[in-house]
Amino acid sequence: MSSLGVVASGAAADAIAGKVADLVEATFASKLFAQDATLWGPDAESESAIRLSWVNLPRSSRPLLGEIAALREQLKGDGVDRVVLCGMGGSSLAPEVICGTAGVDLVVLDSSQPDMVRAAITDLDRTVVVVSSKSGSTVETDSQRRAFQAAFAEAGIDPTARIVIVTDPGSPLDEQSRADGYRVINADPNVGGRYSALTAFGLVPSGLAGADLEALLDDAEAVADVLSADDDGNPGLRLGAAMAGTDPLRDKFVIVDDGSGIVGFADWAEQLIAESTGKQGTGILPVVVGGDSDPEVRWPAPDVTIARLVGDSDDDLDALGAAPDGTADGSRSEVAVSGSLGAQLLLWEVATAAAGRLLGINPFDQPDVESAKKAARALLDKGVGDSEAPAATDGAVEIRSLGGDWLGDASTVSDALGALLAQLDPERGYVSVMAYLDRITDAPLADVRPGLARHTERPTTFGWGPRFLHSTGQFHKGGPATGVYLQITTAPHEDLAIPGREFTFGDFIASQAAGDAQVLAEHQRPVLQLHLTDHDAGLAQVTRALTDLSPTEGDA
Repeated sequence: MSSLGVVASGAAADAIAGKVADLVEATFASKLFAQDATLWGPDAESESAIRLSWVNLPRSSRPLLGEIAALREQLKGDGVDRVVLCGMGGSSLAPEVICGTAGVDLVVLDSSQPDMVRAAITDLDRTVVVVSSKSGSTVETDSQRRAFQAAFAEAGIDPTARIVIVTDPGSPLDEQSRADGYRVINADPNVGGRYSALTAFGLVPSGLAGADLEALLDDAEAVADVLSADDDGNPGLRLGAAMAGTDPLRDKFVIVDDGSGIVGFADWAEQLIAESTGKQGTGILPVVVGGDSDPEVRWPAPDVTIARLVGDSDDDLDALGAAPDGTADGSRSEVAVSGSLGAQLLLWEVATAAAGRLLGINPFDQPDVESAKKAARALLDKGVGDSEAPAATDGAVEIRSLGGDWLGDASTVSDALGALLAQLDPERGYVSVMAYLDRITDAPLADVRPGLARHTERPTTFGWGPRFLHSTGQFHKGGPATGVYLQITTAPHEDLAIPGREFTFGDFIASQAAGDAQVLAEHQRPVLQLHLTDHDAGLAQVTRALTDLSPTEGDA
């Protein structure tokens, strides 16, 4: 176990000095751990009242450990050693971090992209599938469940012996699954999805994969008293103030792993922060970067705070405040955070709740995530094959634009990218790349992100659809109107039917992308859609165009 450390410099240190005292005076931390729903104002009270049980999870989740361990032993005895998780957002990101850090294998299926779904349906003789859905009505997860049920049945394997359901008690999935003979493990209903890392949603797939759940909960419980204390040394209050207390607000929070030893933590934190804070025209945009060589870290803009996930040594924390080349830079705003995984899961949840109070918003709802879901369902009902003709076609790429008359006469991918980036606010803007592709086989596309940030000199995010819809998707629509959006979609190598549904996985992901773009356009956000009519040729073409407009490290 490691202790928590939060050390800041520059504007982040000023924010801590100015805002932590206000949180202490309001006894925010102790009231949070007492589950006081009034902390975020009367408009948030009804939602907060049913979303605060996460503060007690390090203790209240203990009874799950024996059940999970027994199920794991039973499955091992049956020769089952491959765990697949079907879930979205908070139901998938925490287990991915827990298992990655523990060094155990977990297949995370958080996509409706046909090729990615098909690739997960393999090795069924040694596979158990965890289907996680808080509401019990998540369309992505329901579709994945249907596909695995049919595949198990076709392989002569009883699906009820190989599919484990995790959901809230009384949900449609809970009731139907129990009636059909499936094993169901209920999660705490008074915890929202993105705060659910230490509920059954985080623990069941991680424990079945072999992660040490007791150590995880021990580390979280060990810091609960520190995080609930009303004093200016509380690391949760300090991190929350660094995140949301700068003046003027630095609303781009660049997260870089600097030797933390926690695998993929920034992706989990991205969802927690963006979906919790991006609303009412404000919020904090997490920007996940690779390291000190990335432009957001080397030359941070005035609206950026850099958050470093560091190791446990004092040197890691003491080095804070120097630019990557070792020269001090007083204009930089940085915070360094250290601690074990269990401790940091609870820390960042407390910090995000504190940031919500400082921003004056409800950190427990996600109105614009719901709006995108409704738009996708409406398009499915209408039929997604009726999309408008492209403004232009360049090779294997169809070009469309939404959110204003800004495309002009651009007829090539390069010219369309130029037209989109011309809409970017050079002082407060950001670029978002939204790739509705296979995040496993198409992973090299994400390498364009640093170059695009160098070219624009603005923070740039990269998200895989539909995964990001449950994280930065909320900030895109509910946060400040400063982003420009590049959406990349593709015709799959081969579509895949969804048993019992009239639409396919290909239809579904197309409706999710189109629904997302539609809601962004309704919020007057400029969206460039590049659709790959031939996956391989189109992807190469788009990658080349993005690479060509981005200067090399030496040119920057």
